[in-house]
Amino acid sequence: MDLVNWLGQLHPITQAFLGTMFTWFMTAAGAAGVFLSRQPKRKTMDIMLGFAAGVMIAASFWSLLAPAIAMSEDGPVPSWVPALVGFLLGAIFLRGLDMVLPHLHLNLPVEEAEGVKTNGQRSILLVSAITLHNIPEGLAVGVAFGAVAAGLPSATLAGAVALAIGIGIQNFPEGLAVSMPLRREGLSRAKCFMYGQMSGVVEPMAGVLGAALVLIARPILPYALAFAAGAMIFVVVEELIPESQTGGHSDAGTMGAIIGFAVMMTLDVALG
Repeated sequence: MDLVNWLGQLHPITQAFLGTMFTWFMTAAGAAGVFLSRQPKRKTMDIMLGFAAGVMIAASFWSLLAPAIAMSEDGPVPSWVPALVGFLLGAIFLRGLDMVLPHLHLNLPVEEAEGVKTNGQRSILLVSAITLHNIPEGLAVGVAFGAVAAGLPSATLAGAVALAIGIGIQNFPEGLAVSMPLRREGLSRAKCFMYGQMSGVVEPMAGVLGAALVLIARPILPYALAFAAGAMIFVVVEELIPESQTGGHSDAGTMGAIIGFAVMMTLDVALG
């Protein structure tokens, strides 16, 4: 692949930055849906949220946990230990952010906002919710590119690219999912787009940080991969799946998750 060959000539941190810039762009592309004359039906949104959940579940295993286990096979501890420890730490980290960062899940009244109590506007709380689960996505892409630079056989540049593509695809409905509710709150289309794309700004930051960390401290790489997986699974179970099931189209949301899982699995296995 020309793209993979071109990326292979760049520094790993630059690779991570470009990969997460793509995922940010896809968030912005989704947020741009607010300029359409008609808003998507709730059934469509449930399918898209389910799709995003399926992508993240598949990416957590094929792109993160499986490589983490493979990298640990010749280590000083059993191969499952880094994956288990990293996975649990990732989930605990996201739970900690979830408890502290003021945010509001889609389709809920502002009185049910989570995190530290604040008088912030509903629009800001909605953006915070999407921003929260963009952190592990950016981290996952960055760590994947850092793993390639570490020269580990189970990590490939094509696999890291596949992960960035998969995360980018599922970021499209996430951008749409934050911009459309803001429009219903009465904000202008321009402000809805601005806030929607801003929810993805953290991904390049987290991606560069993840790549830099594993380059500096190679032994933490399996833990870092599993950490990103645990953080993403927390987001899936705590937010994406429940939101795709509460709009009266649970079967459609479930099929969206199945399709998302299949797409990400295919991308990772075919390209990785």
